[in-house]
Formats: sequence, C-alpha cells, structure tokens
Amino acid sequence: MLNYIWAGLIIFSLVFAMVYDVRDMANDTYRNGDPLPVVLSFPESYDSGTRRQEVTVSLPEGVFNEHYGVDHEGDLEFQGVLLQTTDGAELRFAQGIDLPEPLGTIRSHISRRENDLRGPVIIAGSDSTSAEATVLFNKTRFLKLTAISQAALDFAETAVTLAIGLIGALALWMGLLRIAEKSGILYSLVRFTQPVLKKLFPEIPEDHPAFGMIVLNLTANMLGLGNAATPLGIKAMEELQKLNPTEDTATNSMVMLLALNTASVQIVPPVLLVAIMGLQINQLFFSILIVTSMSATIAVLTAKLFSRFKKHKATDPMRIKAGESEEVK
Repeated sequence: MLNYIWAGLIIFSLVFAMVYDVRDMANDTYRNGDPLPVVLSFPESYDSGTRRQEVTVSLPEGVFNEHYGVDHEGDLEFQGVLLQTTDGAELRFAQGIDLPEPLGTIRSHISRRENDLRGPVIIAGSDSTSAEATVLFNKTRFLKLTAISQAALDFAETAVTLAIGLIGALALWMGLLRIAEKSGILYSLVRFTQPVLKKLFPEIPEDHPAFGMIVLNLTANMLGLGNAATPLGIKAMEELQKLNPTEDTATNSMVMLLALNTASVQIVPPVLLVAIMGLQINQLFFSILIVTSMSATIAVLTAKLFSRFKKHKATDPMRIKAGESEEVK
C-alpha cells in the first residue's frame, strides 16, 4: 500500500509540474526569444576591441515592467562584465546579486553553478561612457519538471552519503553485539534483565531464546541503532511466533514487543541524527530522553490495558490454547 501511495504522490507532482510549466509557456512568462533592452555604463571609456570590461547594467522601470509584465517600482542597476570575442559579445551580471523576478528564476535555470545571469548582447549604439544594448537569455522552460528531477538526484546523493556514514557505526555495534553473544555477556544480560522482561512478557518461558532476541532488539534501539534493531526485532518476532499456537493472530507478547519498538526506546541519540547534526545532537539529548521515556511508558500501559479488555481476551491465542488444554484434561 505504501508503494502505491508513493507512486501516486510522484505522479501527482509530475502532473502538477507539467500543468505549471505549460501555463508558463502559454503566458510566455520568461519572454523566451525576446531580447531585454538594457543600458550599459562603463567606468572607463568603451572600447570595442577590449575582451573584458566592467560595466554597470541599468534597467529603466518602464522598460523592465513592460517587457516582463510585472509591477516593479524604481529603476534597476546591477554590476556586471562585458565579454567580447570574435564570436560576439556576452553580458554577465555579477555573481550572487539580488535579482527581481523573473530574472532570479532565469538565472537559477541557465546558470545554476556559476550563479550569474548571462546572455549574448548586441550593442546598438554607444558613446565613450555608455551604450544601449539588448541581451537575450537562454530559453527558460520546464522549470518545475527540472526542479523535481534535480531534487530527486540531490536526495539520492544525500541518501548514499548518509548510508555510507552509517556503515561504520552499524558495523561497530553489530560487531560488539556479536562479541557479546559469543562471549556469553548476552546471556548474562538476559539473566540480569529477565525479572523485568518477565513482567512485560509473562507468556515467555524462562531462558527461552526469544528473551535474547528481545534484549538485543531493545539494546539496539536504546543505542540509537534503528537499522540494526529492525532485523533483531524480526528475529525476536520469529521466536515469539514459535510459541504462538495460531498463524494469523498476534499474542500479547508480540503486541508488547511491537509497541516498544514503535515507541523507540532510546538513550543514545539515533545514528541517523548523529550523521546529520554531528556534535549539535548533544543539544537534543535530554529532549530525546524525556520523549522516549514518555512514549515507552504510554506504549507499555496501552498494551497492558488492551490485553485486559474482554474482547481481546476472547481472541488471545495463548488463553485459547490454555482453555483447550484444560478441556482435554
């Protein structure tokens, strides 16, 4: 079901982007193919033979508003560079300057890396200090579709970066847990925690392997190893299923384990947040501790409360099994 939801969201976003882009093209929002009139001012005298000259680009209020169909107050003035080669002249606005719309959008589309608005320029007439010219920007189309595609690529790169960053931490803790299992520390931990776990999971026999998997699962959660806790939780569920007399109904122990995993009992901040925030995660330590304590308490109380309801008792596989055993006797 989740896959269908994601697919629906992706299709909806693509349709929305296409409608938005078609509307822009129908309204000719970015005046593709129409040169923008500008006035170039030269700090030094204009020289048609000089390859690179510093310029001040002026856009009179009336000309700019009429060209793009906007309502901007006041004349506009920007610093830039005029590049002249044998192939023609190009006007480049200064990098990173504030540009009114739609010039800002045009810049992000045609020069994302350099962050400067640029385009071929034709000088119509000039004197020693100024020149009237027209600049033609590259066509700006399919902005929303491009933005969605770029966002997908950016987040794919982010996902890979985070995954690589998690490998070291996961390998470390999984190795330590494996050592604890082989050295017997895990079994000592089970014996130490069994009195507490027995109250949460009274249906599990003492020294059953399910206790070990539950301890590993909860330990991984408490240490912030969410990815490592998932396979351990699945293994714990498999062990609990061995005690379950039915295949399609969860026992109270399985519900309790799921509730604790959903509450995400944590003492150490999650590895994912550590990878993203670094040392700044320390600022959230007490907040995480308070929230996880509250969520764990509510999860345990809710699971215990629902297990006492008459409706749930009637469908409890362990009670049904116990009742059948009594009838046999």
